[in-house]
Amino acid sequence: MALPLRWGIVSAGLIANDFTTVLNSLPPSEHQVVAVAARDLNRAKEFAQRHNIPKAYGSYEELAKDPNVEVAYVATQHPQHKAAVSLCLAAGKAVLCEKPMGVNTTEVRDMVAEARSRGLFLMEGIWSRFFPAMEALREVLVQGTIGEPRVARAEFGADLSVFPRATDWSQAGGGLLDLGIYCIQFLSWVFGAQKPEKISAMARIHETGVDDTVSVLLQYPGGALGSFSCSITSELPNTAYVSGTKGVAQVRSPLWCPLELVVNGVRKQFPPPVLEKRFNFLNGACMSYEANHVRECLRKGLKESPVVPLAESELLAEILEEVRKAIGVTFPQDKQ
Repeated sequence: MALPLRWGIVSAGLIANDFTTVLNSLPPSEHQVVAVAARDLNRAKEFAQRHNIPKAYGSYEELAKDPNVEVAYVATQHPQHKAAVSLCLAAGKAVLCEKPMGVNTTEVRDMVAEARSRGLFLMEGIWSRFFPAMEALREVLVQGTIGEPRVARAEFGADLSVFPRATDWSQAGGGLLDLGIYCIQFLSWVFGAQKPEKISAMARIHETGVDDTVSVLLQYPGGALGSFSCSITSELPNTAYVSGTKGVAQVRSPLWCPLELVVNGVRKQFPPPVLEKRFNFLNGACMSYEANHVRECLRKGLKESPVVPLAESELLAEILEEVRKAIGVTFPQDKQ
């Protein structure tokens, strides 16, 4: 019988709270949260108490060294991802890192190289890909239901001004890394992780120096076009679609955690798992799909996910960095 996957939670923030809530709602024979770490021991203890976690640490190093932790879930803010992931990999842990994996291409390549050289599992936490609606879209594309994809579009915009980190330049804030990653991963999903041949972008820059609102156009091999817009100050429709030679598929309600797929006018709904729990983020219960995928990968002895492969995480980072160059946004991490 396969043993439960033993998780260590790196960070005690909002998303870490939701992911831990989900892990604790899954069968204990499959998932167990054995430790949490925060840079403030009191926060870690409070989080551990709330979620019934046996160990709380006041540093990420201590969690990385805990022999009982099998896989680390890194949920720190973007600029802290690389250091936390590297710590855990150096200690021999498998790692699931929240998206975006790194602030720039160099960071992502370094993490990927480290995981590969140590023969350890690493995955970028693009949870959207594990939703049944997205799996159904993949089937639609593979089976040719809408023909050959010609145009794809994604939008993600919300007023995030209530979150100080959203506009914080030192924390690599802005729309692209927080919201644009969802859009670009959708386009990459549709166009089979091909590298775009041409990228053009325009943006409104926030007074703090981060990207406020961005529109991007990508040309893929064979002439297919992808486009996306993201914003941290404006509400957008938050849907995505792909139009092919034989029809259209739309991902609805909403793009980053979709529960509905409309193919050539036929609507199919995918209700979320029912967990009698409270979440900070919409459709939080659906993080269970990603958690179960990580367990499946590790129990099969895989070093990376077939759904979010490391080469594609590198590609997504390259595209986001190219867009930032086009609109003139750089972060402190880019100079290192």
